[in-house]
Amino acid sequence: MNYSPAQSDSPEALAGERLAASGRTLATAESCSGGLLAHRITNVPGSSAYFLGGVITYSNEAKVDLLGVSMEVLDREGAVSETVARQMAQGVRERFDVDWGVGVTGIAGPGGGSPEKPVGLVYIAVAGNRQTCVTRNLFEGSRESIKEQTAEQALRLLLEQLQ
Repeated sequence: MNYSPAQSDSPEALAGERLAASGRTLATAESCSGGLLAHRITNVPGSSAYFLGGVITYSNEAKVDLLGVSMEVLDREGAVSETVARQMAQGVRERFDVDWGVGVTGIAGPGGGSPEKPVGLVYIAVAGNRQTCVTRNLFEGSRESIKEQTAEQALRLLLEQLQ
């Protein structure tokens, strides 16, 4: 991996500092990143003060059962969509009763892409008490690289929302 979680200027450390200082809490819902986002968050010493947990919802059934994602939306838009990312972030926020929820869904590859939804397409959502911010990202590289870019961008989006 290309990041150094011990660095105090890493996005996970900076987000952790802001969460801890404000007494706010966080939970994650991941699909294509496979837990890498939670891994990075928990690499920060003291993260148990603000990180309550995360779920990896790879299947549509898990998204519905564990996060309350709408099966109608999954059928209509597919798992890789802005709406599903939004519902994942909001669902994990509600289920864990936290201040902030992050949802990630996408296609890490190397297969599974299409012209409409290519490999590297990732939606990231950050849900807070006032709004949910969603970004559409198109990452390039290997499966591992796309997962790393996804976790990095999710942490940066969280950090922006914490300001």
